[in-house]
Amino acid sequence: MLNIPKLKNTQSNNFFLMAGPCAIEGEEIALRIVEKIVKITDKLSIPYIFKGSYKKANRSRIDSFTGIGDEKALKILEKIGREFDIPTVTDIHESIEAEMAAAYVDILQIPAFLCRQTDLLVAAAKTGKVVNVKKGQFLSAASMKFAVDKVIESGNNNVILTDRGNTFGYQDLIVDFRGIPEMRSFNVPVVMDCTHSLQQPNQISGVTGGKPALIETIAKAAIAVGADGLFIETHPDPKNAKSDGANMLHLDLLEDLLVKLVRVREAII
Repeated sequence: MLNIPKLKNTQSNNFFLMAGPCAIEGEEIALRIVEKIVKITDKLSIPYIFKGSYKKANRSRIDSFTGIGDEKALKILEKIGREFDIPTVTDIHESIEAEMAAAYVDILQIPAFLCRQTDLLVAAAKTGKVVNVKKGQFLSAASMKFAVDKVIESGNNNVILTDRGNTFGYQDLIVDFRGIPEMRSFNVPVVMDCTHSLQQPNQISGVTGGKPALIETIAKAAIAVGADGLFIETHPDPKNAKSDGANMLHLDLLEDLLVKLVRVREAII
């Protein structure tokens, strides 16, 4: 089901992993993160895709960090893909960004809030890159069939769907694990975003909260119900990360978590 250039360890029966920092904060820290994750995933034979947003467009406050500069961040993503020979993924927010970002990365990600934006989906599809569409917090799993159709009918069969929880009241999210098998029925790989699904949005401070202690719970359940991949944002110092630190996994905890998840995967296949 996966047709992603440079994706390694696909002969294993493991889930694949999209992981990295929320945003590209600089070259040194991005390389530090990817180097450690590559060592872990190679050891565990987990197909790995580096994730990093070159720009953060959806911010609660006007003074929130949005990026280090589009071209600078995209060139870091390009360097990571080249030097580690792994695929990379980044978000796009407007149709005009699709072609630009596609020149640097292997996968274009459609943010959850934008998953119904037809022009954006079509623009991403027409680049020929793999398109990862995040399910809107406000949508059912069944409704994501229309997002898949938009990409495929635009001439691109390489689609991934990522669940990131459902809005529950104003300041919380919940995960309906029935959605994973439902979205897999569309014959596309389905990923569970184990970090954003634990966000606590709309805080009075204007800074999104989170429950990172439950990342392991969400990840285990997702693998148990058949998720093809996991999405995990990770950072060596989440408290001082420039974006989404409240729900990220500390980088030092990633290996132990992945070891447990490989065991869960082995138990169900």
